Amino acid sequence: MTERPLIAIGLMSGTSADGIDAALIETDGHGVQATGGFLTLPMPPGLRAEILAATRDPVRCEDDPLADLERAITNAHAEAVQGLLAQAGVPAAAIDVIGFHGQTVLHRPERRLTRQLGDGARLAAAMGIAVVNRFRDADVASGGQGAPLVPLFHQALARDLAQPVAVLNIGGVANVTYIDGETLLAFDTGPGNALIDDWVHDHTGQRFDADGAFAAAGTVDAVLLSALLAHRYFRAVPPKSLDRNDFAETGLAGLSLQDGAATLAEFTAQSVARAREHVPRPPRRWLIGGGGRHNAALMGRLRAVLGVSVEPVEAVGWNGDALEAQAFGFLAVRSLRGLPLSVPSTTGVPYPMPGGIVHR
Repeated sequence: MTERPLIAIGLMSGTSADGIDAALIETDGHGVQATGGFLTLPMPPGLRAEILAATRDPVRCEDDPLADLERAITNAHAEAVQGLLAQAGVPAAAIDVIGFHGQTVLHRPERRLTRQLGDGARLAAAMGIAVVNRFRDADVASGGQGAPLVPLFHQALARDLAQPVAVLNIGGVANVTYIDGETLLAFDTGPGNALIDDWVHDHTGQRFDADGAFAAAGTVDAVLLSALLAHRYFRAVPPKSLDRNDFAETGLAGLSLQDGAATLAEFTAQSVARAREHVPRPPRRWLIGGGGRHNAALMGRLRAVLGVSVEPVEAVGWNGDALEAQAFGFLAVRSLRGLPLSVPSTTGVPYPMPGGIVHR
């Protein structure tokens, strides 16, 4: 007997911590019946600063309960849910479940350690809606990478697309899902926006390189780029994943704003190109989600180095801003129904792995 689709809200705040995405989705946990409203609530500047300070202090993230920060993050996510419901004109009683990813502050799967701040019980009580959180914990505890977790959602969306196809999410870290029929592979390719965002913020106070203007005006430093691409991560075989700060030491300190942005954009593009070494057949097209698809300089470099169609996910009717939030609504329904959230070829778990903790 087929289980009825559920109405879910997915919540996502990525490693750049620039905002909270909230999205409505209707799903039975296998396919996507419909997608609905979406909004991004900008992260309050003070809270974002606290989050980024925490992520740069891994010892603190491991040892400190960070209770005040977790409470503030949870409250901000509650505001995002309330805003989405108001915008969509949907009552809370119509929502079956909220998928609450939380804010990643530490990711060390080699030590079976990952930490996402977000109090699921507090959010469930505040909204009067069941909440699923701690999506990565079971995967990491079982020896998996705990990331990326969006591939099963990408596969559900891409059923009718010509394959093989690669879906690349460029958030703070970039991750790829490779889909070719029943073949599903996924891993973090390397840096996404985080290094560029940090570089631009440190030099200008702006939060990102708007439309890639700084990168477009700069010149790539080939010597520094070669040193960045020599990082051991690119020699590792998937499944593999990254912490936001794995490439924190870039060595670019002496460069101009524009040359540093150009070098970092090229670093992201070249690391994506290297991902092709780990897939069975070259993708026919690359579909780009996440904030990176708005960076014209980065998109241009991806087209140049990949040599095939590179398009925003909107080209196939998806919402690239909503995609990751929708994925956690999808995964919340899968969690409620005991379905796997990850499989060996996406995170390296020993068997298809259910996960998530439900707060009624």
